[in-house]
Parts: sequence; structure tokens; C-alpha cells
Amino acid sequence: MRCLEKEFVEMLKNEVKPAVGCTEPVAVALACAKCKEILCEEIEKNKILVSPNIYKNGMCVGIPGTTRLGLKIAAAIGIVTGNSEKGLSVLEGSTEEEIQKSEALMDEGKLSIEPADTKEKVYILVEFWGKSSYAKVVIRNRHDNFVYIEKDGDVIFSKEEEIPEISNSTESNTIMDDATLEEIIKNVESIEFEEIKFLLDGIDMNLKMAKAGLEHKTGIGVGYGIKKSIEEGILGDDILNNSMMLTAGASDARMAGLDMPVMSSNGSGNHGLTAILPIVAYSQKNKQSDERLCRALAISHLTTAYIKNFTGRLSAMCGCGVAAATGATAGIAWLMDETFEQIGGAVKNAIADLSGIICDGAKAGCALKLSTAASSAVRNALLAKQGNYPETMNGIVSLDVDQTIRNLGKVSNIGMSPTDETILDVMNEMNKI
Repeated sequence: MRCLEKEFVEMLKNEVKPAVGCTEPVAVALACAKCKEILCEEIEKNKILVSPNIYKNGMCVGIPGTTRLGLKIAAAIGIVTGNSEKGLSVLEGSTEEEIQKSEALMDEGKLSIEPADTKEKVYILVEFWGKSSYAKVVIRNRHDNFVYIEKDGDVIFSKEEEIPEISNSTESNTIMDDATLEEIIKNVESIEFEEIKFLLDGIDMNLKMAKAGLEHKTGIGVGYGIKKSIEEGILGDDILNNSMMLTAGASDARMAGLDMPVMSSNGSGNHGLTAILPIVAYSQKNKQSDERLCRALAISHLTTAYIKNFTGRLSAMCGCGVAAATGATAGIAWLMDETFEQIGGAVKNAIADLSGIICDGAKAGCALKLSTAASSAVRNALLAKQGNYPETMNGIVSLDVDQTIRNLGKVSNIGMSPTDETILDVMNEMNKI
């Protein structure tokens, strides 16, 4: 068993961060804010290219501070108000006057955002031309990961020797390439509590977003509807339904563009909601110490990262279901004091259960998917506690939980690439109506 405590702590610090607004348009706003700062004058011409997955996920989602949807208004806000030092909170706190200026900039029709010809999941290239200057920035692999910054032909910053305008390279190697679920759990159990105590911040942050979405109907009102059904006695006031209610309520508010931060996980705010709130719902009914709760969250976030390492940062599969909910399943199973075999069984249950959910971009309807994912996280951990999980080959589910995760990645990356293209085509056709 490898000692990966240091590496896992570093990964948690890199991957569990506050974010305001849907992460894909936020990343575009962040890139635009940085490029405007580098240009340091009025923009006369622009070029913004994003990976197809960024394009898909940002097409229909609400943006904090405005009733407008999508990437162009996010880019405009990034240009008008952006401070790249805020990172993934770059959209937070825009004034009404700044939003009006951003909407006016969008209405000029001069912002050019197109899908890039790349197989990368997270790729954003922004080029701005002013009267006398030129600036270029590139984000790739992670939503806030700048790899290239240039001004007037001078390379200010580069993480790579050569950054092509359009890249078809895959994501870089990580320690998750040959990790195991058992390594994740054993290392988390021995990490010093103080090293990961910051994860508790995500509970308060994401609960506040959930409460905002439960106060009144927001978006589709999935969380609000579940809450009303519990209050009327139609649904039981139990762990499973509360998990659905909290997670969906938070997604309702976030997808509507509420100007509040959530704690993200692996580059996604909705992943953060799904990785954290089902565990919170379990803890509300079965009180846990801060330390145990924190370790369960670490298992959830790292298991999510483990799965995303194979399925890709963005994919045709709903990452909230196949990755974050599976991470929450592992965290809840650990809180239930399940054996490693049972925790692995819970993860296999989750993959058998959720692997068919597609991702058709960020939007109000994500709350429906998150409610399904959250209930699945609780249910599959409970089933494993009773010894109920696949013990033979079961579709893509292998006898071995780590091989099962790799099988899921193969289906996502190879099998569903044409599906992703078809989803984007369908969404583009609807946008023309």
C-alpha cells in the first residue's frame, strides 16, 4: 500500500474550491478577465474558442447577476467586471451597472465564441486585439488552469514548451492512473485532520445554496417540490428523501444563476453539491464528529477524482451521477463503518445504477439528475451494508471495483464520444429554432 497522504491532500486543495456560477461559463469569464488584464486597453477584435464540452455545458445555464443565459454573457461580464485574482469566483459580486454594461456588450453581437476542433475536455483559448496591443491566454485540463499567457508576441507564462492553437492531446498523467479505491480509503484514514479540515467549509457553503433553493420555487423547483411533499406527508422525512431535497434544491438555485458560492469538486459546482450534500443528509440523521465527517468528504472528493481520471473532466456521461454520486456513495458507506469489500460493493452498485445518465449540458434540469444521483448514493450504500451488491460479472461491472471504474472510463471516453457529438448537434439545432 503506497503512502499518498501528501499527494491526496494536495489534490484536495487543487480540486475542492469555491465557485460562483456554473463552472464552464465561469472558466470562460476567467479567461476573458485575464486576457483583458493582459491587453490593458479597449478590445477591438476578439476570438474565443472552447472545447465542445465547455460549449455544451455553458449553452443554457443561468449566470449570476443577470437573467441572460450562456457563455457570451459570462464572457462579457468577465471582460467588464472580471478580476482574474478571484479565480472561479470571478463572477461574484457584479454591480447592477456592470451587469448592464455586460449585457450591452453582448448585444453588440461582436463577441465570437465557437467550439474548437479538439478532443480535449477542458480547453479555452482567448485572443484579444486592441488598437496597439494583442493578448492571448489558454486554459486547459482544469477550469482555472492557465497554461499559456502572451502579449504582443512575448510569452509571459507557459507551462508547456509549445501550446498549439488547437490541441488534440489528452490530459496529463496523474497519481490516479494506477491508484486503487483501497489506497484512497486507507490514506484518508491516516491523514492528519488539520490537513483536510478545510473541507468542512463546503458543508456550510453548499447548505446555504440548498436553503436558498428550498425557500421558494427556483428553476424547475425540484428540491422545493420534494420539500413540499415531505411536509405534506406524501414522502417520508428520511435520509434518502432529505438527500434528494438538499442536493436538488442547491442545484435549482445554482443553475438559476444565484450569486452565491458553492464548494466545487473536480472542476464542477454541481459535482461539489453531489459529493457533499448526500453525506450531510446522512450526518443530519446520524450525527457524526467533524473529523469523521471530514474524512468521509475526503473519500467522496477523491473517489470522484479517481473516476473522473478515467471518464474525463467532461464527458457524455453525467459526471454528477457517475462520478460525484459514486464518490458520495463511498463516503456514506465509510460512515456506516462498512468493510472495504462492502464499500467496493457500494461503488459497484452506483456504477451499475447510474452509468446510463447522459450529460446534455448545464441547465435547470440538472436538479432532476442530481436528485436521482443523491438518492442513489444513499440507497447503494445502504444496500451494500446489507451485503447486496454484484458478486459476479454484471455488464460493465467487474469482480474488481477498480477494474469496474476503468471499464466505466472506457465506455465514457471511447464508447460515448459519438453520443457526445450527437447531443451537441441536437442542442445546436434547438438553439436555431
